[in-house]
Amino acid sequence: MAFPAVFVDRDGTLMEEVNYCSDPKLVRVFPGTPEALRDLKRAGYRVVIITNQAGIGRGYFTEAQYHAVHAELIHQLGDGVNGVPLIDGTYFCPDAPPTDSPRRKPEPGMVLEAAGELDIDLSRSWFIGDKTADIECGRSAGTRTILVHTGYGAKEIHSKPDFMAKDVVAAAQIILQNSDATTR
Repeated sequence: MAFPAVFVDRDGTLMEEVNYCSDPKLVRVFPGTPEALRDLKRAGYRVVIITNQAGIGRGYFTEAQYHAVHAELIHQLGDGVNGVPLIDGTYFCPDAPPTDSPRRKPEPGMVLEAAGELDIDLSRSWFIGDKTADIECGRSAGTRTILVHTGYGAKEIHSKPDFMAKDVVAAAQIILQNSDATTR
């Protein structure tokens, strides 16, 4: 049986929005986020980061710099649950608009790729993000969606998520309250 997952945007959702973050010293995970992700893991969800990184395609930073920022994010998120890593997978798209890419959000390519590689049941999965592109990506992939009001989320007026939440902590509570019994 495939696993449910929570797909999570990175910048503005898990960590403070830094315009084209290329320096690990600028990574600031939102308070309570590591614990919220651990709660989701304990409930049986896989946790997968899905992130557009157009700064690579625009030449603002290198892929090596992206990986350094990601390593710091993983460090700040901390340990997983019972020896299982907290993050089951990370998928990033370096393409900058207007590149036509099936992986760049709002297209669902990265989510579909993760679902195939990580044995994920999209019908029991969620997507959390702070932009309309995140919500459209999740919806196109067949997940339920939550718009958080961190990052750009407070200014999003065109998104039509299934739920809205203050932050990832509140989003995790929504997911846990709306989980079906087969998740546990």
